[in-house]
Amino acid sequence: MFIFANLLIALANILDILLTVYMWIIIISALITWVNPDPYNPIVRFLRAVTDPVLRPVRRAIGYRLGIIDISPMLIILAILFVKYFLIRSLIEFAYKLKGGIIL
Repeated sequence: MFIFANLLIALANILDILLTVYMWIIIISALITWVNPDPYNPIVRFLRAVTDPVLRPVRRAIGYRLGIIDISPMLIILAILFVKYFLIRSLIEFAYKLKGGIIL
């Protein structure tokens, strides 16, 4: 059973790292929009290609902007933080309970 618990811990940690990296990509993408970037810049194209598929449904659901501020990145970041603090921590605690160890 400890092998399955170790697998869960590893998957939870990898998911935590990936969500943290994606959260920073969203933050960088939101900050870059403040300076009117060149749309043909490869970095800007990468950021838009990675973030727009997630931001587009949120923008459609709540409207593009609230006043002068686009709140869709903030909502996605809040969702990422919820997943990190609820789902990932729950997975890690469950894995430690499977191992019969102490929860960190």
